[in-house]
Amino acid sequence: MVNHVVHSSPPQLGAVLRNDLTARTANAVSLLKESPHTLDGFLKLSEIFESTTLDPHSRETVILTVAARNQCHLCVDMHEAKLASLGPAPDPERLEAVAQFTLRVLASSGAVSDEELERFHGFGYTRQNALEVVLGIGTYTVSTFANRLTRAA
Repeated sequence: MVNHVVHSSPPQLGAVLRNDLTARTANAVSLLKESPHTLDGFLKLSEIFESTTLDPHSRETVILTVAARNQCHLCVDMHEAKLASLGPAPDPERLEAVAQFTLRVLASSGAVSDEELERFHGFGYTRQNALEVVLGIGTYTVSTFANRLTRAA
């Protein structure tokens, strides 16, 4: 079965997928409104994460990595579409490095080795970026867990 990302789909299918994604997103938000504090917290954290020094491709890669790991299909679909809308990544190897670093941070509960941190730095990322990855993990763990809990994903 072909997995069509919204922006790379044939025009007729792209419109259907966009409408479906919009409806699914609206449904997830309406389910999350049951806890206004959770919704507000996620929105504030998301806004802060979007303002970090990580480039847009790297931010979306962190989000997609968390979403895929946490099996939030809605988030994967949304952020695959967003990543596609950014256009081609200037350095795909750098994005793979941030994805692998995100997974290592998750697997080690933040206690990555010095070698893993140096490998991350070797792709031009900084200590500040490493901490911003932690912020992204926290932000999108709230979203993915809430979506799964409410059955929105």
